[in-house]
Order: sequence, then structure tokens, then C-alpha cells
Amino acid sequence: MIDPRELSDLVRLFIATHERADIPSLVLKYNSIDGLPITSIVDQILGRRKTREKLPTYFANGEVLYPPALNLEQTSSETTAYFKAQLLSAVSTLDTMVDLTGGFGIDSFALSKIFGAVVHVEPDGALQRLARYNHQRLGSDNISYVNQQAEHYLGTMPEVSAAFIDPSRRKDSRKVYSFRDCQPDLTRLQTEIFRRTTVLLVKASPMHDIQLALREIRNVQRVVVLAVDNEVRELLFLALRDFDARPIISAVNITSSGTVAFDFSVAEEERADAGYADLMPYVYEPNAALLKAGAFKLIAKRYGVHKLHVNTHLYTFDARVDNFPGRIFRVISRVKGDDKIMGDYFPDGKANVMVRNYPSTPEELKKKLRLRDGGERYLLGFTSPSGPTLIAAERLM
Repeated sequence: MIDPRELSDLVRLFIATHERADIPSLVLKYNSIDGLPITSIVDQILGRRKTREKLPTYFANGEVLYPPALNLEQTSSETTAYFKAQLLSAVSTLDTMVDLTGGFGIDSFALSKIFGAVVHVEPDGALQRLARYNHQRLGSDNISYVNQQAEHYLGTMPEVSAAFIDPSRRKDSRKVYSFRDCQPDLTRLQTEIFRRTTVLLVKASPMHDIQLALREIRNVQRVVVLAVDNEVRELLFLALRDFDARPIISAVNITSSGTVAFDFSVAEEERADAGYADLMPYVYEPNAALLKAGAFKLIAKRYGVHKLHVNTHLYTFDARVDNFPGRIFRVISRVKGDDKIMGDYFPDGKANVMVRNYPSTPEELKKKLRLRDGGERYLLGFTSPSGPTLIAAERLM
């Protein structure tokens, strides 16, 4: 990992002038630049490429430095970091916030814009020096730094407004999905954390099982399934020391046109009657956050649409429901799985193929029906009351 003190003006110029260069060619051509290994320089070039969209504030500042790719992949985006800061601001005082797994420091940076003071706790000294250097370049002067493991810091941690933790999901180079297997083990720390704060926010992978997490984390008041542009990025568990009830689940999708949130309880989902129907003129696909959150029956009840099948998470209705939180398709026709008639519906030989609870994969369908990716129309495969069904459809904006 690069040390900010190693970065000369010559190296900065090299990074700026080779931002779009072919990386393998650079590695073959250069061993080092001004005494700095080319591998460290490549980390900076790749870091800038990866953060153009993910970390626009960092990208816009030419003095910011980046860690190796693995650290960068695991960090929050600015969008999700600011969402977490706003989420915490609604339930805690805004005095001192502790980021118990500070890492590259994106979450600490966002929290510093909301809280009066932030403590960045991180056992990796090199990574913390990089985070501190960047925070200084970006003008965050209310962050202090503790180079310790979270478990050790908790022994001396003062009372604070709130705490945030993002346990590492890698153990012995493999991914794990239980908090008991993560580092640090949150299940062993939560009691100690709640001795020093009333608010704890926990971040987990999108692959984490929500119900398993709720068995491992106590006092969860809200579960947030957080998606950006219809891609689930994080699961967030907001725990309050004195909360003792079933949590609310929030499916949140942030897009350039705004934020769509769908709040519900597990009990509501259990009681809901979806209502099933065969194919009607419109098909509805819930956004990714809703699908992960599991509001499969309740979405039908709230928006007046019908589920196509108990295991098909697509919905149908005979009219257009413009406020539906997801994609809307207008049915052009049911189609048979025969390549000889595909030209009638996909004259350019292209289709966006999507399947839900269907016996063939998109690749198998494209091969069988001689279709290529792309075009304006969709081929949807799913199970309906009539059985396996294929339709040609157009997506409505």
C-alpha cells in the first residue's frame, strides 16, 4: 500500500498522464518511477478509474490516494455512505460518532459531515494513514484516529452518540455470511457496544441472509435493503439499545431521479393475500431492493396487481400502474419457443432475455431461439397459471 510521503511530483505527473493507459503494458515497460514500484502506481491509476462514479468527491480531488483493489472494492460508495449518515442522524444526537471498522474512510468522511466529531478505528496502520491523508485533503478536520482493533478499543471507548460497524466478511481468504464468522465477531461485541451508546448501525453484504442476521443481532429497529440504480449494494441493520419489538424492513432504491422506499413488517407480509391471475396486458417486476427484502405478497396488495405464480416474482394487471416501484412491461404477445417465428416479434434478431421461475436460462433460450443480446424488445420467460410462458414485451419508461 502506498505511503503518501512516497509520492513525488514526478509520480503524480506520471499517474495523471497515464490514467487511460493499458495497465499490462505499463507493468512490462516500467519497474518503478522515481523509486516507487510500478505496482503501487498502478493501484493509483486503477483507483481513479474505479472511483469516477463510486466516489466522485474523491475522484475530483487530484491529491487523493487509493488503496489496493481489494480494499477499494469493499468500501462504501459516497451515495451509500451519505445515506447511512442521514439514517443515523434521525435516531441519535449528533455529537460523537465512532466508526469501529474505519478502513479506507469513506463512511467516516460522510459521517463527519453530520456529526460534530468522528472516531476512525482501524487496525491496519497503512490503510489508516491513507484514510487520514485523504480526509485532510478533503477538508474533514473533525475526525480523530485510533490504530487498534475494535475489540481492544471498546475497552476504553467513551460514551458516544452512535457507533457504526462493518465486519470483514473474509476469513482465511474465503467469504463468510454469518456475523459469528466475521472479523470482528459482532455477536460477542454488541453488549459491550451498548454499554457506551444507544445506537448501533451494522453493515452487511447484499448476500447476507436477513433472517439469520436478525437472529444474530439484538434490538434491530430497522432493516434497510439499500440499492443504487436497482443494484443491491448493502444491508443495514439499525439497532437501538432499548428497542424490543419486531423490526421494520425498508426496501430503498436510490436513482438519479430520486429515492423510492417501501416500508413493511414481516407480519404484514405474512398476512397479505397476493391474489393470483393469469397473464394480463401489463407485467410488473419489483426493483432489486424489494425482491431482496421479500415483500412478495404485500407488493401485490399495495399496488393492486396480481402475482403470476407463488414462485414467480412477477406481477400482472390489465392497466398501467405508473407508481409501481420497479420495471413495467407492456405485453406484445405470448410466443411459442420456436426460432422460426421469432422474426415476427424480434425482426432485428435481438432481444433482452429475462427469466423468472422458468425451466431454461437466458443463454439457453437465446441459443435455442437464435437471438442475440440487445434491441428494444424483451423476451420474458416465467411460470404462470398456464404453465411455462414466453412473451414478447416492451419496457415502458
